[in-house]
Amino acid sequence: MEIRQLKDSIKQGMLRMSSNMESAGPKKKLFKSYVAGIIDSRNGETYRSILSYFAPEFITSLLLYALIPLIDARWIAGLKSTSLFATVGVTNTLIHFIVKAAEGFSVGTVIVAGQYNGLGEYKEVGRSLASAFWVTCIVGGVISTLLYSGAYWIYWLYGVPEKMISLGIPFLQLKALAVFFMFIFFAFIGFLRGIKKPRIPMQIFVIGGIVFLFFDYALINGAWGFPALGLQGSAIASVIQYGLMLVLAFGYVMFNRENRKYSISLMHEISSVDRMIDIIKLSWPVVIDKTLFAAAYIWLGYLINPMGKYAIASYSVIKDLERLAIQPAAAFAQVITYLVSNEYSVHNWQGIKTNIKKVIFLSSVFVFTILIIISFKPEFFISIFDPKKKFTEFASALFPMMSVLVFFDLLQLILSGALRGAANVRVVMWARLGTFLLYFIPVSYLFASVGFANPMIKFFLIYGSFYLGNAVMSIIYIWRLKGQEWKKQSI
Repeated sequence: MEIRQLKDSIKQGMLRMSSNMESAGPKKKLFKSYVAGIIDSRNGETYRSILSYFAPEFITSLLLYALIPLIDARWIAGLKSTSLFATVGVTNTLIHFIVKAAEGFSVGTVIVAGQYNGLGEYKEVGRSLASAFWVTCIVGGVISTLLYSGAYWIYWLYGVPEKMISLGIPFLQLKALAVFFMFIFFAFIGFLRGIKKPRIPMQIFVIGGIVFLFFDYALINGAWGFPALGLQGSAIASVIQYGLMLVLAFGYVMFNRENRKYSISLMHEISSVDRMIDIIKLSWPVVIDKTLFAAAYIWLGYLINPMGKYAIASYSVIKDLERLAIQPAAAFAQVITYLVSNEYSVHNWQGIKTNIKKVIFLSSVFVFTILIIISFKPEFFISIFDPKKKFTEFASALFPMMSVLVFFDLLQLILSGALRGAANVRVVMWARLGTFLLYFIPVSYLFASVGFANPMIKFFLIYGSFYLGNAVMSIIYIWRLKGQEWKKQSI
């Protein structure tokens, strides 16, 4: 009965929001502008062109953030231990945070390389890669060392049970080496995206994903003569995956004939401290805004963890399924970043705005198709990760309701990606920082502190506050793009 009341409340709230939007004059103009943009055939890229960029980015994003983690989680779930599954969920939330930090440095490289590439200054493109390489070596080394030496305290701060801490320490220590390889790898990925070659990262991710899945299954379960290492086998597979992908990316960038015009010399730039500082200056706002977003998931886990291991497991599976659904938007966000960065250097403002509207439209179609499919039969998808059926009922009732709010995540992803491509990285950073500090943290903490009789309502309000924060950020980004200041940034 309480579940039905909660669903009815959400439905009524969405209807009121829709009614308010229809009665607001400025919002009508915004809607008309959006419709005009998605049918505009004179400005911006064609849908065919956008989708050609999207396809490799989607495969890359799907492998990195959704498909591989889901398959890995399913194989861990096959060990039939809720504690093991919950430990992987907690650790993967932290690793996702670190991946976003590495991605932040990568986006900095995309912006610099993309704008110089748009201007035809190819040697500067090559120098941006070399500087990014050394920056990621240093930063990745520091973070990996901290993960290895501080594994116990990281889990202790999470507030998880002692059993999960003992399971997680060796797992996280092995993951630390994979993190080091990942940071350096993302420097090369940023370069390739900046010169509009997304298919190469896709191909590397596919190869790395296949290799990971082979070793992941073999080392978790002891298949084909390999030792059965359980959770540690998954971590070793990650080390092999990122080590191989780094070698492949390095080989392509350094030895492909088409890249000779960039005059890449990694050792020559080791002493170019000023250029490294320039990369850091451009990247640190992106790193902060991306890690802030990933830190929100850590914060949510911190608030949900006291609700018990079944709530933790439910959070992990809902988060992972929604992350699967949002991958088209994440891929389109990468596309809009380098499309904007290349158009920005030639001041094609109308083309930029049209591209943004087309990308939002395409993202909505893809994301909500996936969400509708999962929401139609959530019990089936969630039970895949819950062989004992311990938390399936709880998570299945929540997933369709949480999915309604995913649109706000989609919208802020695309708009923030566009602003990054226009070098408005600090605007994105401050919008996220302000939203998290002034709204999300206090509101979610308030909901976590209230003694709700129904844990499902408590879970929904804590998690839902995150998506409403995305709505606040989206409003800020739209306001920025409607003005003129965003056109005045430079690398």
